[in-house]
Amino acid sequence: MAKLSTEELLSAFEELTLIELSEFVKAFEEKFDVTAAAPAAVAVAGAPAAGGAAEAAEEKTEFDVILEAAGDKKIQVIKAVRELTSLGLGDAKALVDGAPKPVLEAAAKDAADAAKAKLEEAGATVTVK
Repeated sequence: MAKLSTEELLSAFEELTLIELSEFVKAFEEKFDVTAAAPAAVAVAGAPAAGGAAEAAEEKTEFDVILEAAGDKKIQVIKAVRELTSLGLGDAKALVDGAPKPVLEAAAKDAADAAKAKLEEAGATVTVK
């Protein structure tokens, strides 16, 4: 098998949708028994639990933004999905048509709230889990 350069790998990843890239990361983690978690999350999880620290360690830090329904303004929702993701027009339309589907996965709370507000402003029904 030919060895791919970093540039070639990045070029290949640019063509993937967020969902495809997420699936790739999961498969990579399983194959090589590694995790792509942020180091800060590991530091919080590894901290000794004392009183209020136990509650902080259990606090959720990653959120999924789920598009439940597009509503009446489907075109505006597709535009909002395209702004929030790197999806092309066809992929964004497929995501909106296939609702309920995740728009963002494992996003920070601020990013998830901003995405929810943008999608709701466009007329979509959204949940954050």
